[in-house]
Amino acid sequence: MSTPHGTGTAHAAADLSSSPRSLREAWVALAGLSAVFLFEMLDNSILNVALPTIGRDLHASTTALQWVTGAYAVVFGGLMLAFGAIADRFGRRRIMLIGLVLLGMASLATAFVSTVEQLIAVRVAMGVAAAMTTPGSMALAFRLFDEDGLRVRATTLISTVGLVGLAIGPTVGGFVLAIAPWQVLLLVNVPIAVLAIIGVRSGIGADLVADLHRDPVDIAGAVLGTATIVLALVAPTLFVNEGAGSWTPWATAAAAVVTAVLFFLRERTARYPLLDLRLVAHPLVSSGLAFKAAAGLATAGLGYLVTLQLQLDWGWTPALAALGMLPQVVVLVAGGAFVNPFVQRVGLERAAWLSAAAVVVGLAFYGLLGRFGYVWVAIALVLVAAGMRVVGVVAGVNVLRGLPKNRTTVGAALVDTATEVTSGVAIAVTGTILAALFTGDIATSDWSTRQTAEFQEAVTIAGLTLTVVAAALVGWGIVRTRRVTNGEAAVSADDAIGEKTTA
Repeated sequence: MSTPHGTGTAHAAADLSSSPRSLREAWVALAGLSAVFLFEMLDNSILNVALPTIGRDLHASTTALQWVTGAYAVVFGGLMLAFGAIADRFGRRRIMLIGLVLLGMASLATAFVSTVEQLIAVRVAMGVAAAMTTPGSMALAFRLFDEDGLRVRATTLISTVGLVGLAIGPTVGGFVLAIAPWQVLLLVNVPIAVLAIIGVRSGIGADLVADLHRDPVDIAGAVLGTATIVLALVAPTLFVNEGAGSWTPWATAAAAVVTAVLFFLRERTARYPLLDLRLVAHPLVSSGLAFKAAAGLATAGLGYLVTLQLQLDWGWTPALAALGMLPQVVVLVAGGAFVNPFVQRVGLERAAWLSAAAVVVGLAFYGLLGRFGYVWVAIALVLVAAGMRVVGVVAGVNVLRGLPKNRTTVGAALVDTATEVTSGVAIAVTGTILAALFTGDIATSDWSTRQTAEFQEAVTIAGLTLTVVAAALVGWGIVRTRRVTNGEAAVSADDAIGEKTTA
């Protein structure tokens, strides 16, 4: 496999002599980075179980409870890009350690919460901490090794730990609530933060000056970028809560488009942009982002539609519906063992587009056949989960391979942001189609024959709409990947922006 772009031969040789030659040699660092990702995946899954208890204890309204989780997601998604750019300037390890300290302090503050407003403030602080730490986990894992195979294995290990947390979170949360107050569910982040601090501080050296850059921070770009992402994440929630007939979600979506255009214009003209668009145009970067966006769109859309179908259309209990999602969980957790052999067999570029194509095929299966029985739903869940398990690792590694070493954290943040935004878009699209085609209250238990037909039609249209969008993203990514195989990616990413990226 190739060495990362933007690295000279002599420099690469020096790095290889000092970098770990196996995962075992870097186990302290990997334990710390895995703890960071475990926090991200475990947090919301374990907290959702406690929302009814929190509502009773703090006398919170439904809207306030929604913001207990929503405030974290919006702040996390909105600030990742800005903190990624800051970390590439001032040190990835330094920013991560500051974020982990903030995470521990915010989690400890949960013990003193007495109102829902205070809890939302704590969640905002935790969202800031997550934005400072999550992109850095991938960037530091990438920087830790100099061989692409080890990078894939390390990223697979880190993501597997997080997915295990996501899978067991609701169950663990339920057991904890049976014997302890809900605050314990957030206080568990304290030992996770301590473990992460020890692992990162002990196992990863401070950033080399040569791997950072000192360009001035693009304040205007950071503000516009953050505003764009925040609006893009808030709009889907408004579409679901207020419906497509309300002006508020449309106005929010329009504002997101306007700020996105302004951000694009700013980054095109700024002398020191927050996100150099010439780097994003690199074939490895653009194709990786397209594949990640398609996977985020498919995973969120399928999860939302299947949950509604199992419980509302087929009348399954929540517990039975959770079992119905089990094929997806099993593949996501157990599939990590197959990622590295698959990549070794077909190569990084082919693995990326093949796994992204599997996501599209799974979504198409659901849109065309999901209404005819659970077997087709299970097949769709398995295909999407298998594709997402591979593309989640490989596309991210490819994005970082296509960037110079002093832009890796903003690249990792861009990967996570693409997933967050497209997941929100998927929920907005499906919610809007359901609202347009389904008459009456969708939450009622006694549907008429007409309502059942309307729901099934809406699910089919929504599933196929998402399939078309995801297929377009994957198709465009494949076109970009061909430019990689034709040799364009052999040009250094550093050369794409010249002296601007040098330290």
